[in-house]
Amino acid sequence: MASLLIYNIGLLATPIGNKANCGPKQDEITFIENAYIYIEDEIIKEVGKGQGPEAETRLDAKGKLVTPGLVDSHSHLVFGGNRANELKMKLEGKSYLEILESGGGILSTVKATNNASFEELYQKAYKDLDEMLSYGTTTLEAKSGYGLSFEQELKQLEVVKELNKNHPIDLVSTFMGGHALPVEYKDNREKFIDEVCEKMIPYVSENELAEFCDVFCEKGVFNVEETRKILQTGQKYNLKSKIHADEIEAIGGSQLAGELNAISAEHLIVCDEKGMEAMSKSGTIACLLPCTSLYLGADFAKAKTMIEYNIPIALASDYNPGSCPSLNMQLVMNLACLKYRMSPNQVLNAVTLNGAAAIDKADKIGSIETGKQADIVIWDTNDFNYIFYRLGSNLVDKVIKKGRILIDNEKTC
Repeated sequence: MASLLIYNIGLLATPIGNKANCGPKQDEITFIENAYIYIEDEIIKEVGKGQGPEAETRLDAKGKLVTPGLVDSHSHLVFGGNRANELKMKLEGKSYLEILESGGGILSTVKATNNASFEELYQKAYKDLDEMLSYGTTTLEAKSGYGLSFEQELKQLEVVKELNKNHPIDLVSTFMGGHALPVEYKDNREKFIDEVCEKMIPYVSENELAEFCDVFCEKGVFNVEETRKILQTGQKYNLKSKIHADEIEAIGGSQLAGELNAISAEHLIVCDEKGMEAMSKSGTIACLLPCTSLYLGADFAKAKTMIEYNIPIALASDYNPGSCPSLNMQLVMNLACLKYRMSPNQVLNAVTLNGAAAIDKADKIGSIETGKQADIVIWDTNDFNYIFYRLGSNLVDKVIKKGRILIDNEKTC
């Protein structure tokens, strides 16, 4: 039995619990000075003050800050190509929907993804995961949605499944066949939705290719009734509901999230009072994506108001080729403080325990507690506030995943 002791921790900072924190609890973080963490195999066995017990391997934290590994609960990891050519259009003031209508946006990535081989998609995503790990991300949600056909959606999900076997980051898969309407179905929306519901979802569920089902509920994409049909079909096949809602217009997606008891509603830039009330009643987690607002020059979601409504907040990268080509959860943390005006305590909760809850994994990851998986970041500072204050630097000193030291910026592992 392998054992690891991390000792001489200057400050350990972690949320506590097995479910998302909301309201005043979102601001609660446990701090332990001169701490240790004792790990056996992949699991945390003890957390305390002082030098701790003997272990096969001892890791001196050298008085630095330690937190749980970062949980990125919203990404579009697997895709072909990039959309650097759209930057000029964005700078000229074209909107997301205008770019989409001109053949860009999601549809251009669908074409590139369909033209890419399994191996090309795998290698590209593997490299991206390496970079994410270097920034402290230890668990990642990955959505499909750039296939938009039975064969191509499955290709994306199979890539995620294979990556989860081989890459140290834990991947949680979401089926998002309802990401856009394929061009060939523009005059027959119902036929595509039927294909998603009658062919794709049953196969995805039967072959355990995803845990969640997500839909882009937005003007010009899928309306509330179409979204309801897809998500309810997913629930019938044991795929838990997520929903892209209220990113551009509040057409009722956040209210639908509450109605269907979705585990999370995501984006929520223009979420209104009715949506917040519905999510608060259902306990739906608001998964907010500040880097996307920055990249699009859009408004920032009303995070502080959502906290007042007792809605749990998770924060994620939204890594994708069009509206957020960033892999860096540290930047997410910076922006959440600067633009959402969230406190460092609230942000740490949002990128660890609440992120874990948004992918239904809060009983296993997201905090440094006895019985949890040993996913841990040691930071190159002893000051908790510093990791939220410092902008543009990678402050990771070490990343421990399942009790193994994977990133060590003092020596190559």
